[in-house]
Amino acid sequence: MSGPEARVRGARLPRSARRTQLLGAAREVFVAQGYHAAAMDEIAERAGVSKPVLYQHFPSKRDLYLALLEQHTDELVAATREALASTSDNKQRVAATMAAFFAFIDSESESFRLVFESDFTSDPEVREVLDRMQRGCAEAIAEVIAEDTGLPAAEAELLAIGLAGIAHVTARYWTQAGRPIPRETAAALVAHLSWRGIGGFPKAEGRGEARGEPRADERWQGRAGQA
Repeated sequence: MSGPEARVRGARLPRSARRTQLLGAAREVFVAQGYHAAAMDEIAERAGVSKPVLYQHFPSKRDLYLALLEQHTDELVAATREALASTSDNKQRVAATMAAFFAFIDSESESFRLVFESDFTSDPEVREVLDRMQRGCAEAIAEVIAEDTGLPAAEAELLAIGLAGIAHVTARYWTQAGRPIPRETAAALVAHLSWRGIGGFPKAEGRGEARGEPRADERWQGRAGQA
């Protein structure tokens, strides 16, 4: 038995702790083998429990996979919202959001492979969980764009989808390329590129003046000033 989730077989744990243990073991197996090649026998062995114990918590491999996928997609949406809420400075919001995506991709658990490289997207519920994650990230970004620019919701959402897409694609490329530059440098480069685009949108009437920031007819630069 190996990995940080290795347990002593037979140890009694509270139900919530056992569930966390099982999800951790399942993550290791699903990340390494994908959904189709993973076996419940191996997950139970990795967790240090019997198969009946595993099935008490998750009736099927599909249920286990969905629970794990929901956990990690929720983490990414929460990280995005936390990054956006971390400052009222729009330039720093962009930087924090890009840093959050890169940090998620760079996690030692490699849980991003479940989210962005799933081999089970043919399942409608899996596809719905992934779509919900994409919508959640985009909605969080769109809310800030709409609030600060006054753009219609549909336009703000389109811009948000673009920003989230930049984050996803560049962060995944960075890992696939073998992390050729430090994560902080990579995230900062992508943030700079993104800011040069979204920072060009004028702020909504009254948004800048209320905080002593540029007027609405000036470019959307936030409190950070020029890039």
